[in-house]
Amino acid sequence: MTIAYRTARIDGLDVFYREAGDPSAPTLVLLHGFPTSSIVYQALIAELADEFHLIAPDYPGYGHSSAPSVQEWDYTFDHLADVVDRLLDTIGVTRYAVYVHDYGAPVGFRLAVRHPERITGIVTQNGNAYEEGLTPFWEPIKAYWAEPSEQNGDALRALLTREATHWQYTHGVPDTTLVNPDHEAFDQALLDRPGNQEIQLALFLDYGTNPPRYREWQDYLRSHQPPLLAAWGRNDEIFGPDGARAFARDLKDARIHLFDAGHFPLTTELASSAALIRDFLRSLGSGDRREPGHSGDLLEAATNLDT
Repeated sequence: MTIAYRTARIDGLDVFYREAGDPSAPTLVLLHGFPTSSIVYQALIAELADEFHLIAPDYPGYGHSSAPSVQEWDYTFDHLADVVDRLLDTIGVTRYAVYVHDYGAPVGFRLAVRHPERITGIVTQNGNAYEEGLTPFWEPIKAYWAEPSEQNGDALRALLTREATHWQYTHGVPDTTLVNPDHEAFDQALLDRPGNQEIQLALFLDYGTNPPRYREWQDYLRSHQPPLLAAWGRNDEIFGPDGARAFARDLKDARIHLFDAGHFPLTTELASSAALIRDFLRSLGSGDRREPGHSGDLLEAATNLDT
């Protein structure tokens, strides 16, 4: 298995992405969350590339992509979705399943609403689309939405420290010796770049545009009934497990599986996650990434799992 590390020029920005697998195979686009980047998918890509085509981009401000200052670029979830959308158009990916984690959910659901005909299925690992998924963790961020003062913004800088990053990776994990420290070290090094805290504060503020769109995303789910796998860490105190269960309200065949894990289930449940995702993607049938009119056959009815 070979992973290629590529960069595309999108709207004046260098957008980095990882790519592996046969481009003619069904495609899975992996959308990362905060505070990480596509590096978090390196091992999952290695697990799935024998059978599927995988694309994992870094958003502007993250990973190896350009990180212009907040004065030079407007960091919003609309703009992150625009960049991913144009990247996929540029590299010829026109039909795909999408994997969303954390910030990946508002990016991915924007793409799904914008291009429902392109989405073959959705995998969500702690990627939220329901009020039920918002935990008390969000209270200081909600205060910033209500009053975007310097004081409320400065209070959120604690979420950008090494201690906070370590907590995100390890909280709710039964055996923290299974958590690779390289990921959090890489994430923190990029968070500590000059100007990056301002980028993160801009996106903390703009995250307030997402809950008002939950109804739109839920309408999409109800009307289009995309196949969906929610493989969630039940111990996550950022997006709680009720956010996973809520998908069953709008999707009659949602697959819901709760791991004994935290916010990053891949860190400790890689093999189990990969097996669930492989089975789910197989159930979608075959697809051609370069033919937007192609529709894969649904080979297997999804089941609800809550373990």
